[in-house]
Amino acid sequence: MIIGVPKEVKKHENRVSLLPGGVLQFKRQGHKVIIEKGAGSGSGFSDESYLEAGAEITDHADEVWSKAEMIIKVKEPIRAEYSRIKKGQVIFTYFHFAADEQLTKAIIDSGSVAIAYETVEKADRSLPLLIPMSEVAGKMAAQEGAKYLEKPLGGRGVLMGGIPGVPPAKVLVLGGGIVGVNAAKVASGMGADTIIMDVNVPRLRYLDDVMEKNVRTRFSNDANIRKLLPTVDMIIGAVLNPGAKAPHLITRDMLKEMRPGTVLVDVSIDQGGCFETSRPTTHDEPVYVIDDIVHYCVANMPGAVPYTSTLGLTNVTLPYALQIANKGWKDALLEDAELMKGLNIADGKIVYKGVAEAFNLNHTDVQDVVRT
Repeated sequence: MIIGVPKEVKKHENRVSLLPGGVLQFKRQGHKVIIEKGAGSGSGFSDESYLEAGAEITDHADEVWSKAEMIIKVKEPIRAEYSRIKKGQVIFTYFHFAADEQLTKAIIDSGSVAIAYETVEKADRSLPLLIPMSEVAGKMAAQEGAKYLEKPLGGRGVLMGGIPGVPPAKVLVLGGGIVGVNAAKVASGMGADTIIMDVNVPRLRYLDDVMEKNVRTRFSNDANIRKLLPTVDMIIGAVLNPGAKAPHLITRDMLKEMRPGTVLVDVSIDQGGCFETSRPTTHDEPVYVIDDIVHYCVANMPGAVPYTSTLGLTNVTLPYALQIANKGWKDALLEDAELMKGLNIADGKIVYKGVAEAFNLNHTDVQDVVRT
């Protein structure tokens, strides 16, 4: 199979989807890899290192897309890339379709095969290709939130850890999954008084046992969230419904219950955001203010630490990519139930229910597509 790795074109996206070591593994198994010039430079991997591993380097993204049978990316294709996608071409990347109707329809129209990192799912319901980036984003959420709590950047002017005789910041984390736990670890490690909310009581019981003593747990519902709003300095949104839109746990009217300068960090923004007032931002302009509340909603947070993120991501994506290349996408999916969950759209049909429901579009059973 011919594998293509185009340079990421989303603004400030410095990650790359394949390391030189990954090229070597594809080559050893009889595949060809074409990489766009400079694709790995943002993460610290030179064109020379890819050439040494056996890749072909091209100056043109169009050549990568036109020759490749499978495209491996980090972020979803953007509008400038839609016309490059070929019918029957496998695209293996993060898609987050439920938050982007235009992208969804573009992939349907292309007739390509969209296998989404974020919905590959193990039997225990864990998401192996989302976990490393969730770990990065969770840790960054507390780090970035702490920065924007500073008064010159629009925040309340509160130090996360406080000082002797002065209380620390109070941080509310919505969601007790991978993102939430990592956000709470960093926030509490900085000394903040941290609360994690979730609807899963066994999960809360577990977190209550293993987290630091300055991390407390609360059951998540509207009343409990509203009760805390006037007391917190930062809220980190870490809610995920795999493949579907995130619920709005903080509505516009709730902003008036917060103190001016409170910071909201919406890590769920890739799935539409869990704050009603959220909209995607970039590393160039990461924040905006509504009703005196600072919103940080960068849609590719891990792109700011590309070396760490690239290593973490490619560690987990490569084994699945090799399966697809070695067996063909249909056989690979039929033999691996985890990978089957990753198929979102194929041959112009939506096969992932959460995506169809997000836009009230027709849903096709995945078996009807894979077994044809």
